[in-house]
Amino acid sequence: MTASTTATATATATTATQTAHPVRATLDLDGRALSYLDFGGTGRPLLALHGHLSEGSSFCALAAALGPGWRVIAPDQRGHGDSDRASDYTRAGYVADLRALVDHLGLDRFTLLGHSLGAVNAFHLAAELPHRVEALVNLDTAADIPRADTSPLAFVLSFPYTADSREELLSALGPAAPLLGGALRPLPGGGWRLPFHPQDTVTSENAVHGDHWQQWLAGDCPALLLHGTSSQVLGAELAAEMVARRPRTTYAALDADHFLQLRDPEGVHAAVRSFLAGAGR
Repeated sequence: MTASTTATATATATTATQTAHPVRATLDLDGRALSYLDFGGTGRPLLALHGHLSEGSSFCALAAALGPGWRVIAPDQRGHGDSDRASDYTRAGYVADLRALVDHLGLDRFTLLGHSLGAVNAFHLAAELPHRVEALVNLDTAADIPRADTSPLAFVLSFPYTADSREELLSALGPAAPLLGGALRPLPGGGWRLPFHPQDTVTSENAVHGDHWQQWLAGDCPALLLHGTSSQVLGAELAAEMVARRPRTTYAALDADHFLQLRDPEGVHAAVRSFLAGAGR
């Protein structure tokens, strides 16, 4: 994937027009804030996990599309959005945050949905809590992500994390400014910051690469693999193998690349609705 494609997809998904109105709340994890959006209601709980450079608000349209039958909870995962930076970006760290969140919310049973980083974290959380996960939705993410000499997100290392003013930060972002401008955060003492730390992002992305087959195959709850047929991340052969090897796994495809929610949001919403309607309790 190219730097420009990644930035465009991420920023557009993050700053898309919100069609649902969640409540933002914060869970204190030993002095580190984990921020999350809770769309509320009495519907079945669904934990939605975003990818790198994105945040929980990228699921606003999906939450609206699923309707009152589902209570979507979308955290800003560690180091993203309104959540604090963390000392590490390992699977153990991400999963510990998510376990603390579902315990805090009293979710005895819930569905997991994730894209990219979020999907890998969903695999691992589902493997640890098979008795609590009712269903799993994987948005175009491989069970085996080859290691690379250079991170595909290395382009963000040229971005400053903070600046004295929003205008100064936008100017430093160059061509990426129109894409990231809507996601910038004011700092409490003055100044502005990105919604992610560039070095943290590269560290986290590097840690995602590797073999996640054990976690993908660990559970037998109903699962959906929604595949972008021109994906930069998941090839057709590997997608077919992931479906064949995991019991109770449904395959659906969209004419899109890895950034499914950007390229075909209505297609994503329809596929997820259809799967969840048949997944049952």
